[in-house]
Amino acid sequence: MSSDTYYVNRCLDGHPDDFRHLVGRYQRVLVAHLVGRLGGLEAAEEAAQETLVRCYFGLSKLKKPGSFFPWMLGVGNRVAKEQQRKDVRQREAISELAEQPRPDAAGGYDYPLTRVIGDLPDFYRELVLLRYYGGFSCKAIAEQLEIPIGTVTKTLSRACGVLREKLRRHEGSGECEVPR
Repeated sequence: MSSDTYYVNRCLDGHPDDFRHLVGRYQRVLVAHLVGRLGGLEAAEEAAQETLVRCYFGLSKLKKPGSFFPWMLGVGNRVAKEQQRKDVRQREAISELAEQPRPDAAGGYDYPLTRVIGDLPDFYRELVLLRYYGGFSCKAIAEQLEIPIGTVTKTLSRACGVLREKLRRHEGSGECEVPR
């Protein structure tokens, strides 16, 4: 078994396929480390994948090739913190958007979030409903729809951005207010 230094140097010398040896050596350890930080296997696997991609593309920044493992854990910790902040922001945005309905001019109730979700493109709407109303994990959605998990997470992120923008426009037009 060759050392980390050997594989890092091979990657830097134009043999990127050798990175798979480092992945094979550390992926399970990285996932276990991230489960402790993120509290769940699915989130840890996503963060581990992102960590390994960042490590691969940032290998030239590694000052000591023999220190790949601790460097990788540091990258993983940063990815975990980013993921936690993103999750908190998304939960806050969704809970803010899902406030109680407000009375409308006709004496009924205005459901701004429901109305705006109904106006989303079909694929966005389907993912939002499965994730936030159905309670499915991103991994479960990916398996159910037979699409890559990265597509699910990226599309959900875009859908949330569209929802925020549409609700801001509704607020500005006087049609409804966005809960604060």
